[in-house]
Amino acid sequence: MPVLQPIIDRIARNETISRDEALAFASDPALRADLFDTAAEATKRFASRIFNICGIVSIKTGACSCNCKWCAQSTHWTSSSIPIHPILPVSEVDAAAERAAAGGITRFSLVASGRKPSARETRMYAEHLKKLRSTNPKLELCASLGLLNEKGLLNEKDLALLKEAGLVRVHCNLETSERFFPQVCSSHTWEDKVKTIRAAKAAGLEVCSGGLFGMGETAEDRIDLAFALRELEVPSIPLNLLDPRPGTPLEHAPKLSEDHFLTTVALYRLINPQAELRFAGGRLQLSEYAVREAMRIGVNSAICGSLLTTDTMGPTADAERFMAAGSEADEAMADVIAERFMAAGYEADEAMADVLERSGGTDCEEDALCAACAS
Repeated sequence: MPVLQPIIDRIARNETISRDEALAFASDPALRADLFDTAAEATKRFASRIFNICGIVSIKTGACSCNCKWCAQSTHWTSSSIPIHPILPVSEVDAAAERAAAGGITRFSLVASGRKPSARETRMYAEHLKKLRSTNPKLELCASLGLLNEKGLLNEKDLALLKEAGLVRVHCNLETSERFFPQVCSSHTWEDKVKTIRAAKAAGLEVCSGGLFGMGETAEDRIDLAFALRELEVPSIPLNLLDPRPGTPLEHAPKLSEDHFLTTVALYRLINPQAELRFAGGRLQLSEYAVREAMRIGVNSAICGSLLTTDTMGPTADAERFMAAGSEADEAMADVIAERFMAAGYEADEAMADVLERSGGTDCEEDALCAACAS
């Protein structure tokens, strides 16, 4: 199908499609082919062709006081599958970062459960960051630690401490539209999350924020989130798919169709043409076709590692090969994910290219998508 050149021309002028145009694309299946091909062209023209993989570690899990209906870490729900552990020792986190760096990953994030860290926890996170910066100076360090710039929460002084320790980027997902957010969380507001992003930017930190799709929101909600992220100038946008957790209010939520997910990817690329659109949690649910098409029409980066409450690998031979590596499995997947991005036409950065050259690449079949790539 033809690329819609007028849209490409508008993006080149730093404009975008309108909200009404996005809604029309989302509502009319007859426009899918044009939408996808135009998004693919925008990806080639305006997005980075060097894929980026962010390794993450769940530095603290469970016992969260927030009541997010999708999350198994909340104390409000009866979920029992998520182990509760306090902040991991510096040695364990440093070892995870070492494995990530050895796998060619250049961005590494600390992810903690909870609404906010205490003053003591903030100091501990700063010590972790200092250690990571000293042992892996080439890693760009990120963190997802809760809400910022509220009374009693992380404030400018805390942000300055973390930044001085080596923090480069703050992550805080907006999750969904401002309209829909109160239906899935009431312990804090969507605006609280926006304040977090603005506070991080004001402190001179980069930001990362995306969405969780399949919670019962509409296409309009997903589109409004895309425009909100554009307005906030968010450069890194994780695209999560709900993986319903037993015991949570959304455990029986119907799965978002692949058509709706791919339409979302394409629209996010047109609305945020230069952003890193990241495969994130729940992507194991996608078929081989959906993963390949998502890379073609917009996804140019990924999160790899301990994905909090979702499985990162599936029951295939390739997945079992990495699971056999024990705690190193997630980081070992990085080169497999890298191979899939390269097969989709992206390039590796210098660190990943060196790793792939030393390892001789992976043993993935060129036309076979292993579960590690889809996780």
